[in-house]
Amino acid sequence: MDRRSAGGFLLTMSIIVVFVVAVFVGVVLDMIDNHSGLAMADKSVASWGSRNSTTGTAHAMKWITQLGSTYVVTAALLITAIVDYVRRRSKEVFAFVAAVGLGELALNNLLKVIVRRQRPSVLRLVAAHGYSFPSGHTVAATSAWLAIALVVGRDKSRRVRAALTAGAVLIAISVAASRALLGVHWLTDVVAGLAIGAGWFTLVAIIFGGRAQRLGDPVSDQPQGAASGSGASTAADDASDRRSRPLVGGRTHEQ
Repeated sequence: MDRRSAGGFLLTMSIIVVFVVAVFVGVVLDMIDNHSGLAMADKSVASWGSRNSTTGTAHAMKWITQLGSTYVVTAALLITAIVDYVRRRSKEVFAFVAAVGLGELALNNLLKVIVRRQRPSVLRLVAAHGYSFPSGHTVAATSAWLAIALVVGRDKSRRVRAALTAGAVLIAISVAASRALLGVHWLTDVVAGLAIGAGWFTLVAIIFGGRAQRLGDPVSDQPQGAASGSGASTAADDASDRRSRPLVGGRTHEQ
């Protein structure tokens, strides 16, 4: 596809991502209202952790849940951006991690105010404040660690990128499980949090990937061959392409 076609395709994908996540969250909220589906296990999951945890397991879950805390997520995103900037000298990575981090925080707080769901009335193993839906730790862990995997995995082999993605998914699921087992969130809170976090990361990655490749711009404003005799122009274009490493995908293809 040329740039305009690829830009239209990514715009369509962005709309589909938003639609799918919105429908999924709507279905989860419907389950909560009707006490059906996953919501039927809400109370039992929330109380199971406090009933069956030991000092060791509770301590481990408290450490795991910190991987989705605002402080840890912000520090991890910032460190990743700094390291990437030192390697590539591209300030765009700061905009990318800021869009992921600030966006998920705003989206999470907005949904909490709209839904206004109370937290489980069980013995909580950690302190928690505010509304319950969705799980903010889960949203943050999912979107941030996937973003970190994407940035770190650029120009790496497919196997390395797959391992980084698997690690990010494992962290997200572990944080989600810890929030439910610590008694501070319902099961449906963390399930919705996983979907929202993954959806927001995907949307931001699509937008920044398209921006890095200048999708939507015409391939050339000149007829083909008009600049074929200019070796300096071709070399400059090649150098520009090499500098425009997209955040999505490991390599920049010539357009």
